[in-house]
Amino acid sequence: MRQGTRHKAQGARRTVGLGLVACALSLGLCALAAAAQDQSPNRREFTIVAKDFRFTPDRIDVMQDDLVKLTVRSQDIAHSFTIDEYRIVKRVPAGGSTTFEFRADRPGTFPFYCNLTGESGHAQMRGQLVVRPK
Repeated sequence: MRQGTRHKAQGARRTVGLGLVACALSLGLCALAAAAQDQSPNRREFTIVAKDFRFTPDRIDVMQDDLVKLTVRSQDIAHSFTIDEYRIVKRVPAGGSTTFEFRADRPGTFPFYCNLTGESGHAQMRGQLVVRPK
């Protein structure tokens, strides 16, 4: 085989080899992207009504890593919504609502409550956020 032909053949083999590596990498990235999509968090939306010194519902169940969108709506006086472990403290105006999001990144049962002190009934306002492990 002539030297020029041999170099062309080696170059062609390198090109095919690099093409196969690129294809394998591409497939690997596609598989990683598909796995990441399967593991992407759910988006969960809830509305909690604050009225007569009660939260309704008083329990929220989500899975770990869910993105939680929560609307707290007052149907009477001003209230608040607090989850200490997630550092959430939101004020809810009388007759109004407050909407916020957080990622439920820790499994466990976390109390939520109203932290206002103007009326004695605020101390009775309690509920639970339950975050189930993956």
